Amino acid sequence: MDYILNFFFSDFGYALLRFALCMLVNWVIIDRLYFKKSRRRDFYFTFMLMSVAIFFLVYFMMGMDRGKATMGVGLGLFGIFSIMRYRTDTMPVREMTYLFIIICLSVVHAMFDAEGELSAVVAADLSKLAVIDVIVLCAILMCERSLKIMNTKLIQYDRPELCKPQNKEQLIADLEERTGLKIKKVEVGGFDFLKDSVVLRVTYEGKFKGNEVDNQFKVRKSQWRNV
Repeated sequence: MDYILNFFFSDFGYALLRFALCMLVNWVIIDRLYFKKSRRRDFYFTFMLMSVAIFFLVYFMMGMDRGKATMGVGLGLFGIFSIMRYRTDTMPVREMTYLFIIICLSVVHAMFDAEGELSAVVAADLSKLAVIDVIVLCAILMCERSLKIMNTKLIQYDRPELCKPQNKEQLIADLEERTGLKIKKVEVGGFDFLKDSVVLRVTYEGKFKGNEVDNQFKVRKSQWRNV
């Protein structure tokens, strides 16, 4: 029993307690707030494993000489964000926001260091982290409930002649009849006159099923225009 208590009151045991709290909070954010609406299993996988990796990466970086730790952590996180920016597909804004929150919480829990006698401050320090976690959870919950997020789909459409501004109402009526969606906005992307088709980004009302973006459609941001 004494060995177990001594382990959890050691530096590494204290780090494992912070890790457990961090993973609990991140799981609530990912599973109960993000995945409940988006149903994106790929991002669920990414967020959970990213939180584990970031926590231990920052923790072991902080184990270096304290005078150099801040610079090492900064360079390490800069490298991570560079890889995410230049080596992955474009991530929707909502998913990027959740990823940033997950990374920030992992960094905060990993870098939170006890001051003074460890056994005397563990409970107080964990309570401070818990307050921070509750504030973040409340902010996410308030935004999710108060802001109405519209769904979007990319559609390959076979009637490019209806994409003219004067045919907007006819285009929306045709899309609603084919898809069964209540469409609020249509944006036109790239035309393919060889296949007589056009890529449309449709914003619609309905039960949230996540922002569905098919990687087969590559349209630059500058190419999109409203109908």
